[in-house]
Parts: sequence; structure tokens; C-alpha cells
Amino acid sequence: MSHADAPVLRCQGLSKRFVVGKRLVQALTGVALEVRPGRVTGLIGPDGAGKTTLMRLAAGLLVPDAGTLEVLGLNVIREPVTVQESVGYMPQHFGLYEDLSVQENLDLYADLQGVPGSERAPRYEELLHMTGLGPFTARLAGRLSGGMKQKLGLACTLVHPPRLLLLDEPTVGVDPVSRRELWEIVYREVEQEGMSVLLSTAYLDEAERCHEVILMHDGRVLGTGSPKALTAPMQGRSFLVASPEVGKRRIQTRLASASGVVDTAIQGDAVRLVTERAETPRPDTLWSGGPQLDITPVQPRLEDAFVARIKATFKDPPATRPDPAAPTSPGTVSDEAVITVHDAKRRFGDFYAVKGISFVVRRGEIFGLLGANGAGKSTTFRMLCGLLPASAGELKVAGHDLRHAAAKARARIGYMAQRFSLYVNLTVAENLQFFSAAYGLVWARRRARIDWALESLELTPMADTPASDLPLGYQQRLALAAALMHEPDILFLDEPTSGVDPLARRAFWTRINALAEAGVTVLVTTHFMDEANYCDRVVIMADGEILAADTPEDLKARFRSTQNPSPTMEDAFIALIEGHQQAA
Repeated sequence: MSHADAPVLRCQGLSKRFVVGKRLVQALTGVALEVRPGRVTGLIGPDGAGKTTLMRLAAGLLVPDAGTLEVLGLNVIREPVTVQESVGYMPQHFGLYEDLSVQENLDLYADLQGVPGSERAPRYEELLHMTGLGPFTARLAGRLSGGMKQKLGLACTLVHPPRLLLLDEPTVGVDPVSRRELWEIVYREVEQEGMSVLLSTAYLDEAERCHEVILMHDGRVLGTGSPKALTAPMQGRSFLVASPEVGKRRIQTRLASASGVVDTAIQGDAVRLVTERAETPRPDTLWSGGPQLDITPVQPRLEDAFVARIKATFKDPPATRPDPAAPTSPGTVSDEAVITVHDAKRRFGDFYAVKGISFVVRRGEIFGLLGANGAGKSTTFRMLCGLLPASAGELKVAGHDLRHAAAKARARIGYMAQRFSLYVNLTVAENLQFFSAAYGLVWARRRARIDWALESLELTPMADTPASDLPLGYQQRLALAAALMHEPDILFLDEPTSGVDPLARRAFWTRINALAEAGVTVLVTTHFMDEANYCDRVVIMADGEILAADTPEDLKARFRSTQNPSPTMEDAFIALIEGHQQAA
């Protein structure tokens, strides 16, 4: 094998464990893999699979307990400093200096990476052009949108082009337009500079863009290969199921427990169904005596293969069991307006973050508030939660005008923040005790709600674990439990599944669908467009204005063409944003 064809990363028998609180966590167990040069290799797996640990070992930031690890031909155990100087590593929370400008951040990382002064100007020009940050070099990093911060972080990592680039969840919290731009930058470096990239992601649509994929679970490698090769065994096992008689949420709830069903997920007005065998299921076996079901075979995708492989290897993983507290009776969206926004504006000095928007959310509806980073949706969200007063216009929640009765409105609201507002030094049980007390629950009701949360969100095994030591999926469950302690009839979810794996996302949306079926109104913000399919209606914002307000299916239909007969929500979103930018 020539030097050019040698793996850029090779490990054998790699193991690593940590002591977390009182628990011993085996993060990696006997991992053996190779990463080939000049390719984008995706690292996928559920929360706690060991992806970040592998990244940090490869970057020379951790020492393995056992096994061998070579990066760029270097022994990481013996030469960690040389490895750190040779690779580029962008962790999940990249260390931008928010009080420094874009240019000052680039200068700082050029200093840290030892880039000669004569090489900086052309490299800066190239990076600023690639990221679109050229007009913003004087802006403080702390005042950039989420997508711009991620692009700046990537630019800082690439100031000195490494042979191997390690990216740990680089697109978490990034809108589809910025995410596409990040991928364009990555592939440009691979194709034009010959760079090798190892990239972890929780989004399987992104993993399908990789040349090769490594699937991990519980610290072990379950499979490797191209996305196409990993998906091939799923042929004949993926279907769309719809009914003219009942809604998609009701269909999913019923089919999730049907015999021979591996996975269900809402997709448009239908339910995506994955079966154990490669044969079209009969309607009567899916739902005996039920409504008319239309079953259409579709091509499998990597996410189908991912869920099927995990479930086949680890029977009944905890994150996929049905919620014992889920109501069984079907619910319907009523005409009662629970949230009303009319000509709402929010100004910061001379800048209008929200420019006179209007919409209505009805009882029992899942309503999506979507937009590019910096669109104004988070400001709108904060106004509706009573956390930020509107500069003008009318906002009503649960019949209460937020100008005059914000406290009464907040009592009817459950709020799950983007960063999961948990007390990290408290255990799971202590967090539940705190939030139940904060919501005014006393004695028997408090005990009953805590018991409900521990059981229905499967937190009992983690009851004595500090929140800071929980995997991301468990943090999400705890945050949802905290928001539901007082049984609110309106639930605000701000980027609730950002960075969590497909299994945790399914479990989360199973619970949210059950709440909506029971009549709870849900307002959600998300950058993950597949989740917009769970919404009854969505609003898409840009520059503080509403570009579109419609059902996901009608939005996608607007952009159907002979070239793209089946547009996705991401296609519709990008088309709307780009159309707005061109008109501006």
C-alpha cells in the first residue's frame, strides 16, 4: 500500500472508560476500524455510542485504556502533541471568543496554529469567501447567528489546512441553508485540497452524503460501508401508509405496536413504515378492523437501516418503548384559538427583529415556527412565553393578553428551552423535586407527578445521576418532564431534538404526538426539516417577516416540478429563503 493510500486513522482493540459520578461508563470496547484518505467518513450512532470519545482520542486529547491508535501514521499514545499539530478538530461546542471580532478570531487561531504572516492574507480571503463572512469581519463573534458561528468555527479550524479534519456534530442548531453551505465547504476541501474528513452527525440524511459510514452503538462498531451498501438489505421493507379516514398521528400510534413492524415515522401526510420482512404488509394485519389504509412501497433510506440494525442488535432499546402515560383515545384539532399573534413587532434600538407578524394557533395543534438563523423566530418565541415584551402589536396566550397578564399566561405554559434549562449539579430526582415545587405542586400531587415522570420517561435508572452526567437523550427527557410537571395545556419546545439521535427523536415525538392527541397545543421551533412533517401547520420566517404559512404538504406542493416531483420540506425551505434573498 502506497503512502497516499494508507489509512489516515487506524485503530485496533481500542477501549476507553470513564467514572461518571458513581457509575463506571465503558465508552469504547475493542473498537477496530480504518478511515481511508481523501474521503468524507460519517460516524453515526445513538447518544452514548462513543462517537465523541473516539474523536477526542483521534485528536490526541485523551489516552486510551487499551488498544492501538494511529493517526496520519503517528502513534497517538506516544506522539499526542504531534498529532494535535497535524489534525484539525472542531468539537461540538467550538471555542470561539465571542468578545473578539471575526477577523480577530481568525488571527488568534492563525497564531495558535503557527501560520506564517505571509500565508495569512490569501488564506483568509479564501476562507471568508467560502463561508460568506467577508462582509462581517468587524462583527463580534458573539453577535453572529448560529449558522455564521459554525462557519466561523470551521474557518478557524481550517486556517492551517490539516490532512485530517475531525468534525463533531458540526451542523447542530444550524438552519438548512447554512447546513448546505457547511457541506459545500467540507467537500471543497476534500476535492480540491485532498483533505480527509471524519464527521459525526445525529442526522442520517447528512450521513447519506458521506462516502463511507461507520455505525456505532454502546461503544462498539456495528457496521461499516457506503450508505448505499448499508441501506441495500432494506430493499422491500419500507412503505408509506396513509388513510382518508384517520390522521397520521393516530395511524403512527396504532402501527408502532403492530406485529412485524420495526419502525414508524411521520412523513408528510403519511406514516413511513419499516417491516421485519421484505413483503408488503396487509392492512388487516396492521390494524384489524381498522380504517382503510393505503400502503405504498418506497425506496429505503439510511435512517431505516440505522433503526433496524440497532433494534435487531439490541432488542427493545429503552428509548423506543411506548410511553405508558400516552392517551389511547384519538384527538382532533379544534377551532379554538389558543395563541393569537397580530401585527407583533419587536425592536432592539433601531433594529426590528420582528416586523409585524400575524398568525393563530388552535387547540390540539402542533404548530412549527421555522426560519433561518437570525430570522426572528427565537424572539417571537420568547415574546409568546412572556419572557420578552413586544414593542407593538397584540399577543394572546390561553386567552390572556401578554401585555397585561403575562404571569397568568405563563401558568398555562410548559417551556422546554433549547439548551435544556436543567440544574446540572442536581440529580434527576432533585431536578424533578425543584420544578414541581416551582410550579406550586404540593404533597400528594407532587409525588404523583414525579413518579409519573420517572416511569413514563424511563428516568428511574438515572434518578440519582446528576443532570450534567446524563447523555443528551436523557437530558432531553428530563427537560420534557420538567416542562410537563404542572400538566400545562400549551407546550413551547425550542429546538427540542437538536443533536439527539434518531431513536431519541422518535421516542420524543411519540410523546409529543400523544400530548397533541390529548388536546395539548404545541408550538415548536426546529432546524431539522424532517420534524416539520410532524406539524399540522408551519410558519417560515426570514428577516423578521413571515414568508409562508401553510401545511407541510401544501408548502412542498408549491415547489413540485418535473425535475423534482417529490420535494422535501428542506427543498421548500431553501427555495423560500433563497427567493426572499434574491428579492431583497
